[in-house]
Amino acid sequence: MKLLKFSIVRLTIGLIFGILLSEFFLIEINYALVILIASFIITAGVYFIFKDKYNNTVWFGFSAILTCIILGIFVSTINKSLLEKSHFFHFKEENQQPQLITFQVKEFLKPNAFSDRYYIEILKVDYQNTNGKALLNIEKDSTTNTLKVDDIYVTKTEINDIKSPLNPDQFSYKNYLKNQQVFYQLYSKDSELFLLNNDTNTQRGHAASFRQLINKKLKNYNFTKDELSIINALILGQRQGIDKDLYDSYTNAGAIHILAVSGLHVGIILLILSFVLKPLERIKHGYFIKTIVILLLLWSYAIIAGSSASIVRATTMFSIVAIGLNLKRTSNIYNTLATSIFVLLLIKPSFIFDVGFQLSYAAVFAIVSIQPIIEPLLKPKNKLLNLLWKTLTVTVSAQFGIIPISLYYFHQFPSLFWLSNLVVIPVLGIILGLGLLVITLALIDLLPEFIADIFSFVIRMMNTFFEWIARQESFLFQDISFNVFQVIISYLLIFTIYQFYFNRKAKWVFYSLALIIGFQANFIFNTSQNKGEKLYIFHKSKYTIIGEKVDKKLQLYSNLESVETNTIPRTFAVKNNLNIERPKPIQPIFNIKNQTLLVIDSLGVYPVINLKIDYVLLTQSPKINLNRLIDSIQPIAIIADGSNYKSYILRWKTTCLKQKIPFYQTGKTGAFIID
Repeated sequence: MKLLKFSIVRLTIGLIFGILLSEFFLIEINYALVILIASFIITAGVYFIFKDKYNNTVWFGFSAILTCIILGIFVSTINKSLLEKSHFFHFKEENQQPQLITFQVKEFLKPNAFSDRYYIEILKVDYQNTNGKALLNIEKDSTTNTLKVDDIYVTKTEINDIKSPLNPDQFSYKNYLKNQQVFYQLYSKDSELFLLNNDTNTQRGHAASFRQLINKKLKNYNFTKDELSIINALILGQRQGIDKDLYDSYTNAGAIHILAVSGLHVGIILLILSFVLKPLERIKHGYFIKTIVILLLLWSYAIIAGSSASIVRATTMFSIVAIGLNLKRTSNIYNTLATSIFVLLLIKPSFIFDVGFQLSYAAVFAIVSIQPIIEPLLKPKNKLLNLLWKTLTVTVSAQFGIIPISLYYFHQFPSLFWLSNLVVIPVLGIILGLGLLVITLALIDLLPEFIADIFSFVIRMMNTFFEWIARQESFLFQDISFNVFQVIISYLLIFTIYQFYFNRKAKWVFYSLALIIGFQANFIFNTSQNKGEKLYIFHKSKYTIIGEKVDKKLQLYSNLESVETNTIPRTFAVKNNLNIERPKPIQPIFNIKNQTLLVIDSLGVYPVINLKIDYVLLTQSPKINLNRLIDSIQPIAIIADGSNYKSYILRWKTTCLKQKIPFYQTGKTGAFIID
């Protein structure tokens, strides 16, 4: 029956659309469930009513897609943890008073300069049973101990909102955590945590303990800190310990994807397992037994590697591939990919907003679509050259899929990506195979020193290679402005060119030209939007940064050395397609659209002028009589940036409150904009 072969690709698109729709309006779970059940009944009714008629596929298809849209809304709604009545959000104090919090450690995150960070599950708030994830920040000091996964602690602290970025167009950690269903954070010290007895261990806890055992065994050999961190990332899925400079080297070389256990790693492991377990095919029901063993081993590896989003989606996808390969069931690769997406989004709808999820599937779809077109262009007779050519075609094809997303999120393009991947893709199989052997032998205390040294040498050479690639700065194109509309246009353009290659119809040429015109129109529109003048007082702790935007130029005034390379103005300039001019020293007076800003620095001296002062910016903690200044100048508002002492800011705020004049603190209200 053709009707039952309705494409899973279209159903998956409907599910994705429903998840996206759920972000714009909220439906109660009960109502969403009723609508979903009704849509299933209608779809079944449509099938039985029209099953013998010529237009059955159209009506059933439309009804099925609509059901998947509603299903997307439903699964997204039930995964919004704040809607649960037992969520700790409903029991927190409105005025952020300290409360007694009982929590369980769920995951260790990469620490920042000030804190060790963890995902935790809040079990109780003031003796009231609750649930819900939160971010825990433990202040760093010489006595800070690493908390163990599954351990339960009690502490008394406030439940704080996660702050939005204080400067325009900065990366929003708040939005990132929102997609992880984390909306609040706690701050504490190691000395303020009290460990409770806990006899139960979760899957994550056992996996974390096993990884600790592996690291303990490997430390008995001559692996350096950098080599151990790469082993943990490549094989165990833990990137927390990688040095920032080394991480940046992999990023700038276009090889950051190998540091996150994902489709490439799981695919290689699947090939290794298929080869090792091939003898099972000779016994009765061998293919079935081999498939079961492969699935068990793949998912065991996924659990040990931390069950991150990238690992789970890769293991799901290759589990479906493994079933098809070993049970000799042929299936369309697009349907296989769509099925894995459908399953993953049913389990966790927020995956759709995960950058890794987007990049992974964009790369795989591009490889299976474009690589078969590129590979036949050249057919080297030498086996080694043929292998290198195939690797290059896979790498180039993947780039077609990920470039638009990469430009949007990271605003850079490593043009030597082909060289990085030409080396790493063939070598990665050797590294993973050798790495799994090293770990297995180390666990049973049978690892020969020379094998450990060989593995150490391979990792060291790989690090050295990517550090060399990253130093070729002339091949790294940075600060590329790219918006969502351009991402959509880019993918549509790739699709129309792909269709023209196979169909050779004039309409695809017309569509491609229309998209190119749309791309140009978007560029012209963005340029026109940039016209005009604005003054930005950015927030930067201990420093003052003022940005004067005139059309497409951004003039910076600051006491921060090399301010033009600082992430705050640089990110803002890239997002808005602005050119940063050579920085200048901070001047006492700024005029913008007939509005005047007076800057008073640590000297506390300001000129007596006849100009009408609209705004006063206090920087570097000036010792002034603010009452006198307000009475003499009568500004519209007072602004204090991040360069001031907190005690001074508190005193100024009190003064402004008494004088009934607006007071803006960039550390609280964010960057101040005058336009």
